[in-house]
Amino acid sequence: MKKHIALFITITVLTLSCNTKKEKQQATETKTELVSASQSKPILGIPKLDLKGANTLAQLPMHCINTEYPNKLNQTIGGDDDLKSPSALHPAFYGCFDWHSSVHGHWSLVSLLKQFPDIDNADDIKNQLLNNISKENIESEVQYFYGKHNTSYERTYGWAWLLKLAEELHTWDDETAQTLETNLQPLTDLIVGKYIEFLPKLNYPIRVGEHTNTAFGLSFAFDYALSVNNETLKNLITQRAKDFYLKDIGCPITWGPSGFDFLSPCLEEAALMKRVLSIEDFKVWLHEFLPQLKDKNFKLETGKVSDRTDGKLVHLDGVNFSRAWSLNKIAEGLPEYNHLKNIANHHINYSLPNIVGDSYEGGHWLGSFAIYALNSTAKIK
Repeated sequence: MKKHIALFITITVLTLSCNTKKEKQQATETKTELVSASQSKPILGIPKLDLKGANTLAQLPMHCINTEYPNKLNQTIGGDDDLKSPSALHPAFYGCFDWHSSVHGHWSLVSLLKQFPDIDNADDIKNQLLNNISKENIESEVQYFYGKHNTSYERTYGWAWLLKLAEELHTWDDETAQTLETNLQPLTDLIVGKYIEFLPKLNYPIRVGEHTNTAFGLSFAFDYALSVNNETLKNLITQRAKDFYLKDIGCPITWGPSGFDFLSPCLEEAALMKRVLSIEDFKVWLHEFLPQLKDKNFKLETGKVSDRTDGKLVHLDGVNFSRAWSLNKIAEGLPEYNHLKNIANHHINYSLPNIVGDSYEGGHWLGSFAIYALNSTAKIK
């Protein structure tokens, strides 16, 4: 894999004091990464995405958003008429192996263009986005959700990423973004309506480390509601988050990660509650939920991947990125939790070298996780 990424920017990974001797040696030997690292104190080894890294990461979604096969449709077949190609069923989001990965692949490109207007092939990327997220294609995507067997399709992981894409477009001051947001709006409105319909029916949160995790789905939807000032959706998510999680104590974070988690149930829940509670209420809640996080000596070992050609096992690179964005969210504006940012940085730096030049099992989705994790470091002061 190193051979594949040797053409890209080189930095020395700054490791954390809690690393073992073996990890330090491995980090020293790793000379190729996608980001630069800041040495500003007290936060060590902050990975920062730069233009060269953005150019590298953009290649991942550009390689897959129009790659139709292999494909996992996650489709319920109601009859022969449902047996169609991925591009016929999902003309906007048919690439990147599955629907949700295609959605967040498009989000990745929007996020990179928004941050780096001078990114290589910017016009080509914009044209590809406009071609995929066209008014006609989105109309077809909307119709798919009205199918008898598809009302719960991609609930709530794909829903969450669709709203994250909509949020990114809404907050990007660019003519192309405005066109894309308008084209996407019917699907955005449909997903918002699905959240509003579904959440009152959900009696119990889903606490797994994969797609259906409720806290993750609510966090991204909350961010969208906040960005467009949708009070109905925001208030509903706030209430349901409190219903589900306000009385939780002693989350067993040491039970994770499970064999192929890409989300941390404990940390995703804490990151959601950081969004919906006041700072003072959150600090009281977090002390009961994860009291060990306040310990400046708290450690969290990174997820280890044994086989990156295994589509499930490679999820553990994802859990490192998602842990990082959750830890950074938890620590945001709370100086007493600044040490969590070091753990987040270590998780990002550990998995970054693995996402370029690797197999399609990880390449079709891990770039989005890396970008979102890197974006989470931008608020570090």
